Amino acid sequence: MAMLWLYIDTQDVEKVSALSASIFWLVLPSLVLFVLLPLLLKLVWGFYPSLSASVASTVLSYFAMISALNYFGIKL
Repeated sequence: MAMLWLYIDTQDVEKVSALSASIFWLVLPSLVLFVLLPLLLKLVWGFYPSLSASVASTVLSYFAMISALNYFGIKL
């Protein structure tokens, strides 16, 4: 829906393309939370420690992804 609104507002396919690429690259590190949280909960860490560790891992994953993308010349 955001892409549709962006296109209607700007009529700029380059902006829509850039938004789409950014979403793709930043969805990958967000998957860390959805993989790690259930694993930690099954290990009986407790909800708050599991959530905290998952969020911290996700933040580190975002920084790692942005650093890797910058290294390869991909700007978000």
